[in-house]
Amino acid sequence: MGLNEWAYSLSESLLSDPLPRRWAHSLGVAKRARSLGPILGDDAELLEAAAVLHDIGYSPSIAATGFHPLDGARFLRDQEGADERVVRLVAHHSCALLEAEERGIRQELETEFELERTGLVDALLFCDMTTTPDGKQTTPADRLAEIVQRYGPDTIVGRFIQRAAPEIHAAAKRVETRLARAATGDQPM
Repeated sequence: MGLNEWAYSLSESLLSDPLPRRWAHSLGVAKRARSLGPILGDDAELLEAAAVLHDIGYSPSIAATGFHPLDGARFLRDQEGADERVVRLVAHHSCALLEAEERGIRQELETEFELERTGLVDALLFCDMTTTPDGKQTTPADRLAEIVQRYGPDTIVGRFIQRAAPEIHAAAKRVETRLARAATGDQPM
């Protein structure tokens, strides 16, 4: 079984029944990841696998700490023996270090899982922050507003996402710049 076939199957088994909206979001994030193929080269499959798996830590069957990047990454590493780079992307997706800091577990996340290459971290963040909870395409600004509205501005997630907003916008801009360069044939290797 190939990496992506395995990733889609695992994510579906963990999310589709208990959390169908989270499954729809994960499929949308994976679709966005496929659209970044022109700037990812050999890492395209890796990003798509991480994209479809990024929210498995929400699954009631594996949630342990209540912090989905950490729960998902630990499950992938400990139970699935997943590719280390996929695990690191799941652990650190969408500014997870800032949310871990809000939860008082930043050092735990940093110590346990190394950061992946910046270009891939940016790409996964872009995919997540340009996909609605229902799997549709959106803008980072609208996604951030939706998250704050859904969770509330004074919750852990609300505070974290507001702190992360500048980095989310910067990462999205970096990815959009790379896509524009690739479209004109000016993509550096």
